[in-house]
Amino acid sequence: MSEFATTAPYYATYRPGIPAEAVSLLTEAVSAAPHPVLLDLGAGTGQVALALHQAVAEIDVVERDADMLAHAERALADLPVTVRLHHTSAEAFVPPSGWQADLVTICRAFHWMDQPAVLSLLETCTAPKAVVAVMGDGSLWTARSRWTDDLRALIQEYTGPDRRAGTGKTYDAHNRPYREVLAESAFDQVEEHALSLVRTWTPAEVIGYLYSTSFAARPLFGDRVDDFERRARALLTEHAATEGLTENAVFNVLLARRS
Repeated sequence: MSEFATTAPYYATYRPGIPAEAVSLLTEAVSAAPHPVLLDLGAGTGQVALALHQAVAEIDVVERDADMLAHAERALADLPVTVRLHHTSAEAFVPPSGWQADLVTICRAFHWMDQPAVLSLLETCTAPKAVVAVMGDGSLWTARSRWTDDLRALIQEYTGPDRRAGTGKTYDAHNRPYREVLAESAFDQVEEHALSLVRTWTPAEVIGYLYSTSFAARPLFGDRVDDFERRARALLTEHAATEGLTENAVFNVLLARRS
């Protein structure tokens, strides 16, 4: 079972999109390509492809979770570009013969992948001047503020002290910087952009977001999910009334190219 089983409807509705500044960086990255092809790995519900469709001519979406891919298909159905959907993992993706990507995006998903295997695959199916963009911004689990600390403690009352990664699994943190991983691949010229942003949440948005994650998906709470939601809503409403539900986040964008 996927780490994100049952999460797709919440993911599509409550996950923050990619910042406008990141869209500009990625648009510029493919501006010289005559017919830009985007490969979005670990695409989730299609947020990245939707944000970038005006910058490219073709989009290939790769996602191993069937429910996520179904949401991506609906989100991308009316775009005025060619869209191909691939129900597979990034590691198992088989590029069409002669096909090459000009831009590869991996957003909030690189930590789930066999990183060397994926980068080796990309070496074989990308244009000579292609850009590999690895992006992400942490989560409300890793955020540090009074309200996120209290929320994390409440989640742990129900799911245990360790961060979960779906039913029956705990999260295996990848502590090695992605810059180092990329530098050891064919895409060894890496530039990094740290985009600061402030998000303001409502209690309903936070709960919807939690249900989109592998660490607080509804099945993790079992028959206590309604009790958890009641207590989480009360906790969040109290914090919203006192200091607000503000998240100070950094969205990191690594752009990697061949030497």
